[in-house]
Amino acid sequence: MMNTPLLLRHLFEYAQTYYPKKHIISRTRDGLFRYTYAEFGDRTRRLSAALAQLGVQPGDKVGTFAWNDHRHLEAYFAIPCMGAVLHTINIRLAPDQIAYIVNHAEDKVLLVDAGLLPLLEPIRDQLSSVRAYVILEDTVDISASPLQPAYSYEALLADTNHDFVYPTDLDENAPMGMCYTSATTGNPKGVTYSHRGIYLHSMALGLANTAGLSENDTVLPIVPMFHANAWGLPFAAVWFGADIVLPGPAPTPAILLDLMTEEGVTFAAGVPTVWLGVLKELDAHPRKVPLRMALCGGSSAPPALIRAYEEQHGIPFVHAYGMTETSPLATFSRLKSYQQAQPEDERLAIRATQGLLVPGLEMRLHNGREDVPWDGQQMGELLLRGPWIADGYHNDERTKDTFVYGWLHTGDVATVDSEGFVRLVDRAKDLVKSGGEWISSVDLENALMAHPAVFEAAVVGVPHPKWDERPLAFVVLKEGQTVDKQDLLSFIAGKFAKWWLPDDVIFLQEIPKTSVGKFMKRSLREQYRDYLQVNP
Repeated sequence: MMNTPLLLRHLFEYAQTYYPKKHIISRTRDGLFRYTYAEFGDRTRRLSAALAQLGVQPGDKVGTFAWNDHRHLEAYFAIPCMGAVLHTINIRLAPDQIAYIVNHAEDKVLLVDAGLLPLLEPIRDQLSSVRAYVILEDTVDISASPLQPAYSYEALLADTNHDFVYPTDLDENAPMGMCYTSATTGNPKGVTYSHRGIYLHSMALGLANTAGLSENDTVLPIVPMFHANAWGLPFAAVWFGADIVLPGPAPTPAILLDLMTEEGVTFAAGVPTVWLGVLKELDAHPRKVPLRMALCGGSSAPPALIRAYEEQHGIPFVHAYGMTETSPLATFSRLKSYQQAQPEDERLAIRATQGLLVPGLEMRLHNGREDVPWDGQQMGELLLRGPWIADGYHNDERTKDTFVYGWLHTGDVATVDSEGFVRLVDRAKDLVKSGGEWISSVDLENALMAHPAVFEAAVVGVPHPKWDERPLAFVVLKEGQTVDKQDLLSFIAGKFAKWWLPDDVIFLQEIPKTSVGKFMKRSLREQYRDYLQVNP
């Protein structure tokens, strides 16, 4: 067989050759910006030339601090295709964490949305590795920028040529991207992606057994482009020639629904908290949405959420699982052909799992001593390996604790049934250990969110004077709904052993969330750690 390298350049050039007339629609602060793949290609090569003029060399890190828009998409290809490394920076991190990851990655140039400049201004003196700032805006007064030396993105592109030639001798195993994942303790951890890994991951997104992305689709990545490559959707969507809709700065559920309906979006992806917000808007203002798939990831999708989208609004709702270290696609939840005829509740229970392993990867279930059987009952930590799974953290000694003997230890506790469907029980740190027995916070949350009055629910373990830990539930009700603690406990009582039931239910206006929309359980544990000592 021919030994041809798998490079991101090939994805870009394929799209330019075969899909020049397809469209990219980008929401900006000034309205919608539309252009073709041919125009996108021209601007992408101009950006590569501009970065080269700023001194960016193969292997250099270029950071992006931006929303999901057309300029960010251009950077997704311009930077790695020239041999540099695309480092997407989470705009929602604390200032000290942003400074840490920019310096730890050694970013040479930062591309920054003009509206996000105030987030970087307080830490500008700490960014020791940065040599230039490129401001992403149609028109910008460079002299007024708090970050110097500053350059206008559009002015740079106007002064460069569109015939920049990409290197053909890159190693497919060379780094093309970086993303930092939040750490439970200590500083964030950097994950590096290779050309080969992203190429194969993009191919996996086109499989019929997964997302089945194709030229027929119009793709809306709601998941931020600064989080785990927007789940790889920008790379795959461009390669396959799909129309792409980018939601721009701070999109609301109403804005997202407008984009879906007005632009004919067929495929959109986001975390459960985003889909909950969209559902709330859709319930309040029903409309026909052309989605063939609403993809949910980042944390478990409650069965009630799947049911609401499909039964109330006719939108197919699919759950997938992954993490920054897995590029991120690892499992995808779709029924097997012979499961289609099973009773509705059984089908829903299967589809609410994290699904089957994506072809190309391997997995194990390990309890710390040995592999455990796939019987749907016995729990173990999920271990993964494959060509788009990271093999370590960037310059970080924590690599040895997570990547062991060639396997990624995910930190997720799961069961796998005889059909191979993975069901996450919990993050290892989120399991509640009560009287020596484990309680799954995820199972309790899903049960609570099935109540018609409940909008969001989170469960954490807090110290108890007798049982070591007990579950404590936090609930946000839907607007205009009322329900008391006993009603909720009675609603879920038949689903669990009595000792599983939360000791109390606390009603909140909002559950604190992480920078990527997951429940911030650590914050709840810390705030309520003495709650059952005072209220046993």
